[in-house]
Amino acid sequence: MRTLILKDIDDLIINSLGIVAFISFFVGGVVAIQTSLNISNPLIPKYLVGFATRQSIILEFAPTFISIIMAGKVGSFITSSIGTMRVTEQIDALEVMGINSLNYLVFPKFIALSLYPFIISIAMFLGVLGGLAACVYGGYGTLEDYIEGIQTDFIPFHIVYAFIKTLVFAFLLATIPSFYGYFMKGGALEVGKASTTSFVWTSVVIILANYFLTSLLLG
Repeated sequence: MRTLILKDIDDLIINSLGIVAFISFFVGGVVAIQTSLNISNPLIPKYLVGFATRQSIILEFAPTFISIIMAGKVGSFITSSIGTMRVTEQIDALEVMGINSLNYLVFPKFIALSLYPFIISIAMFLGVLGGLAACVYGGYGTLEDYIEGIQTDFIPFHIVYAFIKTLVFAFLLATIPSFYGYFMKGGALEVGKASTTSFVWTSVVIILANYFLTSLLLG
């Protein structure tokens, strides 16, 4: 079981760091640039660029947008890997050998995705850093104004809120794709269909969960 968990950590967490880092850095830069370009009134302080970037990244982009991206990458991987085992009757072979196939296949992925907040914390950091780089090197503001905006009216509970959402989304990312992979029927073509369906429903449930969690925790 330890070997399976370490393998799933490598497949689901470590191999996702590259795409998450790339997207987070540049989306943070885009948020900073768009905020700066929309501040046309000279009476509006420039530090609001840093403030808006921090709020956008921490509250919504990092936990929610990254989770939808991961539903496509990680969710499809989970569904296709388990579904392929179902099609090739490897799951039946596990059950014949007396192994609890559901525990053997799903539990390591569940444990691996408990490290999902680590990915989101990196996304938060790189998103804010990307906004800083775009703001300063693009000539949209000064370093001092951006840092002042990051520090202005900071509410620590927003970080807690983001990680609560992250843990809920991690649970959804581990369970919904596993369900569609484990209980699928058919051949290779159905594996592809199950992967698409799992991505769609995982994204839908993540967005609905995001709405209800925001209403409960911030409403």
